[in-house]
Amino acid sequence: MNMINTSTHWFLRIILPGLLMLGSCNPDQSSAPNADSLAFANRKTTLSNADAEPPQRIHMPPLPDTLTFAGEPVPLDRDDVREGVEYELVINTFRHSSTIFILKRIERWRPLIEKTLREKGVPTDFIYLAVAESEFKNNARSYAGAMGMWQFMPATARDYGLHITADADMRRDPRLATEAAAEYLKWAHRHLGSWSLVAASYNRGLSGTKNIMKEQQANNFWDLYMNPETARYLYRLIAFKLILENPENYGYFLGPEDQYKPYQFKTVKVNRETNLIAFAKEHNTTYKALRELNPWFNNTSNYRLRVPGNLSYEIRIPDQKDIPGL
Repeated sequence: MNMINTSTHWFLRIILPGLLMLGSCNPDQSSAPNADSLAFANRKTTLSNADAEPPQRIHMPPLPDTLTFAGEPVPLDRDDVREGVEYELVINTFRHSSTIFILKRIERWRPLIEKTLREKGVPTDFIYLAVAESEFKNNARSYAGAMGMWQFMPATARDYGLHITADADMRRDPRLATEAAAEYLKWAHRHLGSWSLVAASYNRGLSGTKNIMKEQQANNFWDLYMNPETARYLYRLIAFKLILENPENYGYFLGPEDQYKPYQFKTVKVNRETNLIAFAKEHNTTYKALRELNPWFNNTSNYRLRVPGNLSYEIRIPDQKDIPGL
């Protein structure tokens, strides 16, 4: 009697639940759906409903039928060129925060940059090179040591008359650095004969560009096999041109009130050592305001500006009555 009771108890406790579990897994038997499977089914139904509104609608950014850079045609009929432009256009169209701030900054710098480029005989499309290099940030610094809006390396800066001392770094001066960049672009065009190649040379260097043209026996940018960074470089400039000249076409709607205005200032020439704190107080301003207008200041340890004997520096000071621009 005890053995029968024990066996019966063992069967009810161990064997029977297992058999019931196996039965529930039989595909031929129906079972009630659980909450997860119902939710999944409902989600599939919602997504497959033609009337449902998707969370967002993403489209390819538009490309015009024809396109030029610096007056030279961009051969969009070539698949490789079209894909290169599309790649950079997609990246920068959907890089929302950065692109918005570029749009906010560009009108602050357009008068200075385009005026300088025109005076030097350089196409104004090269304003987009400053976008690609620094997004118009005068204090931009690369891991390799390039500095300023136009990202000059120290040796190249000195070649173009940009002084670098413990107290001043003219690579960060927007006017002088823009003039130096325009001089380089004009000089490179004399050697390369193509503005597209000039743009590539700003990234790869003039010698590197000429060498690869000779090695590959090609005389235009579109036929050259470049290192990845240089290969993308011109396409980035083209993408910035498209977006910044027609922002509404790419989903950006900024009014004039949203854009940063050009600085208003007057200049004071100094030719001797100057304490910038005292200079600021003398001109009814602050050191912070001076730094905004003169990002080329270097010395923050004792606020001293030493002027080499054969030079003088122009310091910008705020002047709300002056004409905007640099």
